[in-house]
Amino acid sequence: MTKKKILVVDDEVGMTRMLKRNLEATGRYDVRTENEGAAAITAAREFQPDLVLLDVMMPEISGDEVAARIKEDKKLSNIPIVFLSAIVKKEETQPTGGNIGGFTFLAKPVKLDDLITCIENHLGK
Repeated sequence: MTKKKILVVDDEVGMTRMLKRNLEATGRYDVRTENEGAAAITAAREFQPDLVLLDVMMPEISGDEVAARIKEDKKLSNIPIVFLSAIVKKEETQPTGGNIGGFTFLAKPVKLDDLITCIENHLGK
């Protein structure tokens, strides 16, 4: 089985480290982490992920700006993006089915089972 590649972008090193460890522990994912929004585009070009997990609130370049740049890049535009955010509560995303502006949003802290379900829904099992 080929592992799916996940790029995790979050300015909190502890968050990216935890997500990498937990996702790779499933044996289904190869995870690369990036802690600066400005470096996320380069990382996406190099790694060619199957999905990007992206924090919204980051210094320098916000998650929505990173997402816009990914979507503008012809080689990256088809990669699904899932936002992780502490500023959006789970209850706020439920009326829209977890989608805001066409992107899936997961509220932090996110349960690993919920995250994996979301990833599998985007990538197809």
